[in-house]
Amino acid sequence: MDNRHRGWKQIIIWSAIIALLCPFSASGLASADLQESEVTLDSKVTQSSTVPEEQAVSAGTSSAASATQSRKNSKGLSLSQLLRKYPETIMTKGPRSKIIALTFDDVPDPRFTPQVLDVLKKYHVKATFFVVGSRAKKHPELVARMIREGHVVGNHSYNHPQFVKLTLIDFRSEIIRTENVLQALAGYKPRLIRPPYGDISEQQLRWAKARGYKLVNWNVDSLDWRGLSKAQVRNNILSHAGKGSIILQHGGGGRGSNLRGTIQALPEVITIMRKRGYTFVTVPQMLQVSKNK
Repeated sequence: MDNRHRGWKQIIIWSAIIALLCPFSASGLASADLQESEVTLDSKVTQSSTVPEEQAVSAGTSSAASATQSRKNSKGLSLSQLLRKYPETIMTKGPRSKIIALTFDDVPDPRFTPQVLDVLKKYHVKATFFVVGSRAKKHPELVARMIREGHVVGNHSYNHPQFVKLTLIDFRSEIIRTENVLQALAGYKPRLIRPPYGDISEQQLRWAKARGYKLVNWNVDSLDWRGLSKAQVRNNILSHAGKGSIILQHGGGGRGSNLRGTIQALPEVITIMRKRGYTFVTVPQMLQVSKNK
């Protein structure tokens, strides 16, 4: 009897414990589910708000200020609108006369720049080279050769970022760092700026305008950066070149770049355009501006 009494007593005690615990467990599970759903929702909201921001900021500029600036730029004027609004500051071509300007971006590059210079020297053509500051610092002898052989250098930023993804402060740094390098190597601070990818914000453009810079894009694109063949590069240029054309080519590139097409096409481009009655000039000559600030 004592054993049965003790067994019933234990059953009653455990029943009471279970009764007390069940509401707590249920509410605890419900609370946990709610917290989890809130965390998931917060995570989705955070992701949806930050993904465009991350996409808008370049690898070297991940600050919140940069992302905010990028969103503003994306809602600003398009490049074509900027060209119409600031025709004296940003240009893509020269006057309608039989002159052509050859321009080469992303220099200096020891793989390709010397070959471009060799062709230009052989055919007695002066060109405009848009220099990346960090590359000029690594290969000062190539910049010195450009100057020695009568070419003009322009500013193509220090690290080749997309300008519209930079804050104004970072943009200014890209320009000023490069012009300081070029002043030491070329003897002058270039007036000409070519934005990487040809893109710039209105705020950046206004800053450049206020300080006397000229921004130079192009109206004939060789597309040589794609690693095209000699025939493709030549046809891309000759089928579009005309009076006052500014032609975009490259004298340097990233890892794995192949610019053999542009180097091989260059002699034919020069020869054919001369037969058509064109003269090759530098961009400052074409636009009748000084090469330095």
